[in-house]
Amino acid sequence: MTYANIRVNIAGPVATLTLNRPDQLNALSPALFREAGDALEAMPEEVRVIVVAGAGRAFSAGADLKVLSDPEFRKTDDGAFQRHAVRFVDMLGTVAQVTIAKVHGLCLTGGLEVALGCDLIVAADEAQFADTHAKIGFRPRWGLTQRLPRRVGIQRAREMSLTARMVGGREAAAIGLALESVPAPQLDARVDALVAAILANSARSLPIYKALYAGAQNHFLDEGARFEADYVRPRG
Repeated sequence: MTYANIRVNIAGPVATLTLNRPDQLNALSPALFREAGDALEAMPEEVRVIVVAGAGRAFSAGADLKVLSDPEFRKTDDGAFQRHAVRFVDMLGTVAQVTIAKVHGLCLTGGLEVALGCDLIVAADEAQFADTHAKIGFRPRWGLTQRLPRRVGIQRAREMSLTARMVGGREAAAIGLALESVPAPQLDARVDALVAAILANSARSLPIYKALYAGAQNHFLDEGARFEADYVRPRG
């Protein structure tokens, strides 16, 4: 399928979904989210890992503010932007495939929410993460306040959101926001090596682990333990 705002490349068990609005630093629009969600839904069963990346100089600078400030959009939007955004971000965590955000350049606000939706984040040292909702008088609506504390702890999450400061790739790795950080020229090779290590394991086990860890994230400890103990892999 051909898309206008994303690219999808499938090479055997690995798919790369690239946010493809480089002239806008991959600003997130309703159309991009709709296409990205459709692409996840259409992913072939043989794909076991999905790498989410950004074209050009950034992962994503966040929501497309030109769209949000357009009077016509405000007049005609029926909540589709929110629905498409939440659909895609949530699906990153619920699809059977392992999802990896490969982050270079800016990863801001809505872009950070997309990255947080993925199972793993690998960053370039030169990457810049930030929650800048407070700078522009917006509030997160795509799950940031739920996912960010689970990565970095509640106090660090509060500090990032309340100050809106930039967090570089190395610091992101140090505080647990990213799995690790490498110099930008090594980013592709490091993600490829991580993907290879994942694919070396049981295709049956990967979606089970994904569901079990999701259960641990989404339940209280006792509920999570029951979820793990009682988990039955869906048929099919």
